[in-house]
Amino acid sequence: MTTLLLAARRGLRDFRRWSALDWRMLIPLALLALALVSPAAGRIIIESISEAYLTVSVFVASTLMVVYGAERLFRFDSGDLMARHRRWQVPIAALLGALPGCGGAIIVVTQYVRGQVGFGALIAVLTATMGDAAFLLLAREPLTALLVFAIGISVGSVSGYLVDATHGSDFLRQEVQDDLISEGDVRDKARSLRSTRLFHPLWLGLMVPGLMFALPMAFQADPDQWFGSLAWMQPATLLGLVGGVLAIAMWCLHFTANPAHLYAGVNPGDRAGECIPPDRRRKGSILARVINDTNFVTVWVIAAFLIYELGVHFSGADVAGWFAVWASFTPLMAVLVGFLPGCGPQIVVTTLYLSGAIPMGALIANAISNDGDALFPAIALAPRSAVVATLYTGIPALIVGYSFYFLR
Repeated sequence: MTTLLLAARRGLRDFRRWSALDWRMLIPLALLALALVSPAAGRIIIESISEAYLTVSVFVASTLMVVYGAERLFRFDSGDLMARHRRWQVPIAALLGALPGCGGAIIVVTQYVRGQVGFGALIAVLTATMGDAAFLLLAREPLTALLVFAIGISVGSVSGYLVDATHGSDFLRQEVQDDLISEGDVRDKARSLRSTRLFHPLWLGLMVPGLMFALPMAFQADPDQWFGSLAWMQPATLLGLVGGVLAIAMWCLHFTANPAHLYAGVNPGDRAGECIPPDRRRKGSILARVINDTNFVTVWVIAAFLIYELGVHFSGADVAGWFAVWASFTPLMAVLVGFLPGCGPQIVVTTLYLSGAIPMGALIANAISNDGDALFPAIALAPRSAVVATLYTGIPALIVGYSFYFLR
């Protein structure tokens, strides 16, 4: 009987896992079907996947390796730091929020829920964070990224202090249960991945030559011409296509434990591809984090490229021209998109900015209003605080976003 029960549980678990995968597996199948039906659309799909990989993914991976390596090298306990310097909690929270990815923001949200930092610190970190979209901006326009980070830190610090002065640091404070998962447990469980480690060597094997092709492409060179008589085969484009397809496939098969679900008691395997807090305990975690987070960013960048290019192809519309006509509304729309939890929609906004479809004012408005994945644990444990905080971030987002829009 015990054996039967264990087998039944295993079968139910496998069924839930694969049923959760179904919608992801439909994505590459739908793209393949569209390519077969329309050769022109197929060409756009191939070029978009290859371009996303060679112009974004390889640089995102390089940036992630540097950031995660520095994170491992200069490790510190942010909770103790903020507890010792309560007067400086707000700017410290803003600095943590400005770190690329969601790790710093999730740490501060955790400290807020545990009662170690005030509401102003929560506002500061949610205002300053840009989530995974920061990696994309760093890879393509590092100077712009540094400017956005500086604005986020400044606006976050000012907003946090203003909120504390208005409401007090204990505003919306709630009693926290003693049995909440600790921050260390979140880090350990969030990195307990059902990963696709067998693909890691192939992923690295494509990334290294991909970087060799991507660097000259950044300076408008065509690496396909390096191959002389074989240039007609477009080896660089082919490598980018294979790398992008591999990233999509690994994203489809990969499950990531999201801190919000760990807090809320939801099966960690129910979400995939979310950015996750730092784990400095496992020696082999940096490579896995780089691969998993790069794949997540890659998928969303490919989605943004395809939405834009296929939309133009099938509609014949000038999307950039449409945004130009409605340019005065783009910062407002960017703020509304920023209210959506998660990093994916924010990557789409950043991609639109990099393609020249929306102005910098919209990018900055979105960067200030978006909370990345840090909003998930806040919603799970302190929903009222989460809603009020994210709405509050929309105020400086509109002010600063429209200021840049009219001044530039």
